[in-house]
Amino acid sequence: MSTIATKMKTIKPLNNIAECGLNVFNNGNYTIDENSDSPDAVVVRSFNMHNMEFDRNLKAIARAGAGVNNIPVSKCTEQGIVVFNTPGANANAVKELVLTTLMASSRNLFAGVSWTKSLEGEGDQIPKLVEAGKKQFVGKEIKGKTLGVIGLGAIGALVANDALDLDMDVIGFDPFISVDTAWNLSRNVQRAMKMEELFANSDYITVHVPLTDDTRGMFNEETFSIMKPGVHIMNFSRGELVNEDDMAVALESGKVGKYITDFPNEKVLKMKNAVPIPHLGASTKESEENCALMAARQVKEFLETGNIRNSVNFPNASLPYTGKRRVTAFHLNVPNMVGRITGAISDYNLNIADMVNRSRGEYAYTMIDIDNKVNGDVIPGLIEKITQIEGIVNVRVI
Repeated sequence: MSTIATKMKTIKPLNNIAECGLNVFNNGNYTIDENSDSPDAVVVRSFNMHNMEFDRNLKAIARAGAGVNNIPVSKCTEQGIVVFNTPGANANAVKELVLTTLMASSRNLFAGVSWTKSLEGEGDQIPKLVEAGKKQFVGKEIKGKTLGVIGLGAIGALVANDALDLDMDVIGFDPFISVDTAWNLSRNVQRAMKMEELFANSDYITVHVPLTDDTRGMFNEETFSIMKPGVHIMNFSRGELVNEDDMAVALESGKVGKYITDFPNEKVLKMKNAVPIPHLGASTKESEENCALMAARQVKEFLETGNIRNSVNFPNASLPYTGKRRVTAFHLNVPNMVGRITGAISDYNLNIADMVNRSRGEYAYTMIDIDNKVNGDVIPGLIEKITQIEGIVNVRVI
């Protein structure tokens, strides 16, 4: 597939995207069309795209959120479509809900409020009944207790830092922690070398990791046996991280004191001492706006410069855009591919001003700036010549 950049581009929103995000494209070079059959880019929240067919003109899909389970990422990769997400844009919203439920569950607030509402109709007896019944909801303070944070990305690092400010001790586990996160993480967060160490020493545990083959069912009978009796577990990442049959048994026995989850289902609703939250982690006005803005800006930058940030299937790549003609190619990560692309450019007597090549697994992405002055968008024959190279997925000239 080969494409040539044009001035007017079409953006197709598949959900109600916050207006501030769509306004990013309000510069005369874009049109917003939710009915387009041939958009340049799609901006989506939760719409299920797995059964969609993609037009050859589609260059990018931006998910206004972190998870991309609703997007057929492998299919997009094969077709050379960049899939973006917005890591960190909803981090503060999730962090606040984690800390809210941490304190509320520790004080038995949810059960207490539910019981109090059941007193409706008791009239003047309500104050006396409240005083007599409140002892069943005696809780515990979080000050001085230990919080285990599994996954120290954008959300986990914020939770860890703020828990320290609440006078908690914090243990963190993340074997893949990034340099950027490490800079932002308080030095007072204790590092667990093994997850078992965190399990054994935490009064509360919160998990912030993606769902993979390694993390699926990571909370199970075996790991519960390591934990302190009565531990509270908070899951605002993915429901499948928990073996729900084992969780039900652990809650019934008291091994797990509370299970707070943002992913309720029939099993969870039947669990003793489970606190089901209706998937509110990122459900704030501010979070939706942050995600929409971040998604739109990433798409706009890619369409106009070829630069890639926060892609889940392309390598991140950035090259300062100076207005020169830029050739971008997505291709298999095989030897001498860059040489063949630059050779094709040299065959047209074009000088290379700058370039970058980044790889990700089986694929790679190359951007090359042409030093020569080229009239119009088309360098006649160049795209076709590069496209004919074995292993090329798509080519653009910007």
